[in-house]
Amino acid sequence: MWFCLVLMMVVMAGCRPKFDHSDKKIFHYNESSGIQSLDPAYSSGQATLWPCNQLYNGLVDLDDSLNIVPSIAKSWTLSADGMTYTFFLRDDVTFHNTKEYPFDKPRKVTAQDFVYSFSRILDPEVASPGAWIFQKVRRDAAGNPCFKALDDTTFQIQLSEAFPPFLGILTMKYCSVVPKEVVEHYGKDFRKHPVGTGPFQFQLWQEGVKLVLRKNPDYFECDEQGNRLPYIDAVAISFIVDKQSVFMEFMKGTLDFMSGVEACYKDALLTKDGNLNPEYKGKIQMLTGPYLNTEYLGFMLKPGDKSNPLLDKRVRQAINYGFDRVKMMKYLRNNVGYPGTAGFVPRGMPPFDPARTGGYDYNPRKAAQLLAEAGYPNGKGLPPISVAVSASYADLVQYIQHELADLGIELKLDVVQGAQQREMMRNYQLPFFRGSWICDYPDAENYLALFYSKNLQPVGSNYTHYVNPSFDKLYEASQRCTDEVKRNDYYTRMDAMLMADAPVVVLYYDKVVRFTRANISGLGTNPVNMLDLRRVRILDEKQ
Repeated sequence: MWFCLVLMMVVMAGCRPKFDHSDKKIFHYNESSGIQSLDPAYSSGQATLWPCNQLYNGLVDLDDSLNIVPSIAKSWTLSADGMTYTFFLRDDVTFHNTKEYPFDKPRKVTAQDFVYSFSRILDPEVASPGAWIFQKVRRDAAGNPCFKALDDTTFQIQLSEAFPPFLGILTMKYCSVVPKEVVEHYGKDFRKHPVGTGPFQFQLWQEGVKLVLRKNPDYFECDEQGNRLPYIDAVAISFIVDKQSVFMEFMKGTLDFMSGVEACYKDALLTKDGNLNPEYKGKIQMLTGPYLNTEYLGFMLKPGDKSNPLLDKRVRQAINYGFDRVKMMKYLRNNVGYPGTAGFVPRGMPPFDPARTGGYDYNPRKAAQLLAEAGYPNGKGLPPISVAVSASYADLVQYIQHELADLGIELKLDVVQGAQQREMMRNYQLPFFRGSWICDYPDAENYLALFYSKNLQPVGSNYTHYVNPSFDKLYEASQRCTDEVKRNDYYTRMDAMLMADAPVVVLYYDKVVRFTRANISGLGTNPVNMLDLRRVRILDEKQ
């Protein structure tokens, strides 16, 4: 295999991107999906989030343990009724002074900039996909959102009702501050002429070829020793589409970083147990940690056809017990991820508590018993069950198909394109489907809201059409609770209720997997898989 890889490297050497290897400390990574915009109003999806995280700041941020920490806001208060947030801003934060849009003098960020930036997210003409994040913000008599600049360094937000996860929502990149004069100067072209306050500022973008961000010399954050961040001089992003080619560039050292594990190089880099191949010790570093992403199969429970066996909870529970998640993760994903044997809320989120939520391990005897109780002994009389899945997850469902066949449960794979599947899910046209939920903000409400009855389509994301008044009661109580410990207790109880009712089959909780060259330090991981380059260092000698 390695002879073939070497041959491919030689063949492709003439067409690979040229990278700058001067004495400047430049961090190189690739984005195979491409980048559509550098405007934070459109920062949806990892490909856009990562560069936007280098370019922009908001009021608050997340640390690697999901704690909400100050950013441009040095402190804040919350009113007793949980509806008014008041933020006190730093007075030393300035927007980037770029060659494309040079300011006459340092342009400080003020509270009015946040009024403009947040109001812009709600502007129908902007059509930001993040407009939903401010649905709880109160509107005044004229219909304007209640974002207020009390003075240059005091910014206030009023909500229409208490919503404890709101502070976490403000850590999203949609909530970045932008300068009104620059946005209005460029209009829609602000997407490729970004100006923010972040650790790096825009230098060059040849779309589909290379994006270069250089160090912001006036960045406001310092390390514990008083050294101004960031440490490196620039970030260079390439856009190689072929994943095998990306792997080869990383192995040659022209890329410093690679995220995730693709099938084309999974077995070369990893052992079956999910550890780094010993061959690369001292050459490559592997960083792993929980990723707030739950992969699952969802049952559509909308009342209708009474002959639908999936409306019987015992059949859903039998499917949950009927396959070995541990074996599935080992042989199909090299243990990149954690078997989904607990609740829907993933590993890495504070309410995750397998002892209290319960869940499903591999128990074919229990599965057979449940099938018999439902009137389908050994699967007799049970009609074939169709499950909608995209091609990239077909191998997992094929594995489950094979395991369930031993119980007499016949699964049929319906392979559909991702966009088509999502549309059919929204219209409740899929009785059984593969889904995933990646954390939008660091609160378990983001996961449990998928099962709240008032979030049925078309207003929300309750794709399973799960309706349970007891669950709704706990959900509503949790949203009135400002005590984090008590709120997490509500969440755990709700998750346990979901496991008992089985509207989903939790497959696995994802894992952040990062590979860096040995001379890279300070990168780390975090449960939202955000790329933070503020403290990254590049050593002089590559190992």
